[in-house]
Amino acid sequence: MVKKKHTVKNNVMADFTDRIFYLSDTYEGSVHDKKICDEESLEEIENIEVWQDTGYQGFNPINATTIQPDKKKKGLGLTTEQKDQNRNKSKKRVYIEHTIRGIKIYRIISERLRNLMFEFKDKVMETVCGLHNFIIEKRPMKKQPTFA
Repeated sequence: MVKKKHTVKNNVMADFTDRIFYLSDTYEGSVHDKKICDEESLEEIENIEVWQDTGYQGFNPINATTIQPDKKKKGLGLTTEQKDQNRNKSKKRVYIEHTIRGIKIYRIISERLRNLMFEFKDKVMETVCGLHNFIIEKRPMKKQPTFA
């Protein structure tokens, strides 16, 4: 017998130095990531490159350039060139995954939260992201990645 969990999720945007510059509202865990992006207003974010994974297929913010890996077509594989491009895109996107890991290391985010106060889960996530940004700011300067 599997117990069901009432999960929540947020979307974050971060730069290559692991600093979080956007945090969405908290949604129920059953809501798809792209639907969260569609419901959020991203007009204040301008002139950025969004390195997204294939779960955000069709998401194109107004003032941003979206870059995501190629998906293979039904019944066909990817060409060698497409595989190389996907590998290069993944090398850049791994920085975002490291930022997400930096948030999830805090147990209050990754474990069950039993507090029922209104908007408490939003405040917890905002606090943890702020703490993550503070730690990033205080550590020795990380070398900017260079991509070929």
